[in-house]
Amino acid sequence: MRHRTRTSRKVTVLAAVTALAAGLLAGCAEDKEEPGGSTGGGGGGKGKTTLTIGVFGAFGLQEAGLYKEYEKLHPDITIKQNSVQRNENYWPALLTHLSSGSGLSDIQAVEVGNIAELTGTHSAKLMDLGKTDGVGKNDFLDWKWQQGTTKDGKTIGLGTDIGPTGICYRKDLFEKAGLPTDREEVGKLWAGSWDKYLATGKRYQAKAPDGTSFVDGATGVMAAVHASGKEKFYDEDGELIYKDSAAVKEGWDLAAQFAENGLTAKLQQFQPSWDQAISNGSFATITCPPWMLGYIKDKAGDKGEDKWDVAASPKPGNWGGSFLTVPEAGDNKEEAAKLAAWLTEPKQLAKLFDERASFPSAEASYELPEVKDAKNPYFDNAPVGQIFSAAAEGVPVQPIGPKDGIISQYLADTGMLGIDQKGTAPDKAWDKAVKTIDNALDQ
Repeated sequence: MRHRTRTSRKVTVLAAVTALAAGLLAGCAEDKEEPGGSTGGGGGGKGKTTLTIGVFGAFGLQEAGLYKEYEKLHPDITIKQNSVQRNENYWPALLTHLSSGSGLSDIQAVEVGNIAELTGTHSAKLMDLGKTDGVGKNDFLDWKWQQGTTKDGKTIGLGTDIGPTGICYRKDLFEKAGLPTDREEVGKLWAGSWDKYLATGKRYQAKAPDGTSFVDGATGVMAAVHASGKEKFYDEDGELIYKDSAAVKEGWDLAAQFAENGLTAKLQQFQPSWDQAISNGSFATITCPPWMLGYIKDKAGDKGEDKWDVAASPKPGNWGGSFLTVPEAGDNKEEAAKLAAWLTEPKQLAKLFDERASFPSAEASYELPEVKDAKNPYFDNAPVGQIFSAAAEGVPVQPIGPKDGIISQYLADTGMLGIDQKGTAPDKAWDKAVKTIDNALDQ
């Protein structure tokens, strides 16, 4: 890293999410309809073994140069990546190929919103990577390790990236509204409490610059609160609890208050109007994991430079992330497991962050200079390595379930969006969302 800042690299992250709480769906060069290729070896030249890696979007491993580095260390290995542009195309095909035991890559990437379905239903078809040489459980954040591990202790997924959350805010808008702009002072405004975040929003809105709102939309607030709870939609036994979850209730009630108090710009995230609002500086704060910084920079452009900064979130949560898995059906599964272990070592994950802004799953990466000393010049040289490391270490060990994505989507799009954009009564919006969710879960 040159001068240990992000100045030497232009990291553009094109993000989309499923259900506001899931991971990135980024563009890439290829858009095949299949998540992998033949599990058979060969094809890499005389005496070489070809290992295939199935990913969705611009996953970052290849772009960060990690494949070439591994090939130099292992001259007998050739790595080929199979990429599908969007996870909603990649994931169903992956399930089909797991069921049939054919058409798989030697390594398959899995988005965090889908990992529970594998640990709960398909773990027999995947290797126990926790037993692979070079894999250290203690290198990883405990909550991330648990996400990729079955109830009986089989670790089928090794974490690549995560999305610990902070709050990105516009310094210029805060100043005009009479609020502090120093990131430490801003963090103190709402430290430890989402209610304090609401109170800060009311202070902002009282003196807000014309045409601006405190947050982008109520759905983003709701998702951030949900992500910071100990339980969300499922309990530790895998039982569906979203109707009675304390975190879900807190997120719903708080987000509704944001909407009813006129603190939101009434925007739906990852829509053209949301992108335009980022460009125009129409809202003052947004929940942001590390990858969001690249998205904001891309949309706000040169005119937004040094106007944005990053502070700690009221309570840390996680938004996004992925895993590497190795199907049992592969002809090269032992070599594939070694590669998956190497790609998720702290040193490699630190490099992935340095090159692609994908924040490491391995806590052991946080003391490496690529992470520890990382700053983002676009965000007033915010010490992003330190900010997001602290957030990552505070993320709760939250159970995730196979239908998290469906529940999140309908709570947001069918429920909270109606409150925010149409003024629907919270009780009426809740009943509508629950009915839609229950119908979807029954199918």
